[in-house]
Amino acid sequence: MIDRERAAAAIDEFLRALGHPPESDPELAHTGKLVASAYADDFLTGYALDPAQILAQHVGPATNSELIAVRDIQTSILCPHHLMPATGVVHVCYAPADRVVGLGALARLVECYARRLILQETLVQSIADALCQHLGARGAGCVAVLAPTCLTARGERCGGAQAICIGTAGDMRAGQLLHTAFLAAVVAPSETR
Repeated sequence: MIDRERAAAAIDEFLRALGHPPESDPELAHTGKLVASAYADDFLTGYALDPAQILAQHVGPATNSELIAVRDIQTSILCPHHLMPATGVVHVCYAPADRVVGLGALARLVECYARRLILQETLVQSIADALCQHLGARGAGCVAVLAPTCLTARGERCGGAQAICIGTAGDMRAGQLLHTAFLAAVVAPSETR
């Protein structure tokens, strides 16, 4: 159960603890409520989504396709360590067994996991695992190419840096023929250098 008032009060207290009381700056007067709404209505909505339900909406039996992939799904995630975003694209690929889902289901699956407090490494593995577990794919893979503000805006401040993470499951695991086909299908040459 989301308690928006408590979340807003916590943000206001956080700002006070950092020496920026909301009462002292008109630009901060509504920050607590706005941040609480952003998290409740957008950043953390993935917890209400069920990957099994998303992948249950299959469009038919498997086709003759060796691989089905969707590239460049725009997304952002929130790092659970610093609560800072990472933005970029996700590529999803699977080798169908008995069923296929619509391409939109792959985008919804990304949204299901991306709208949680999640590490990029966990995101890609969760998506690949879900495709094998809930769709029955023979193999699945996911690549996330994200610019984490934990790296670009703080700490090392490596502006323009991107992190690339690859997750695979089933027959898509490294060393398998499908793994090579997966990487060729979804990863652009500039992403593997």
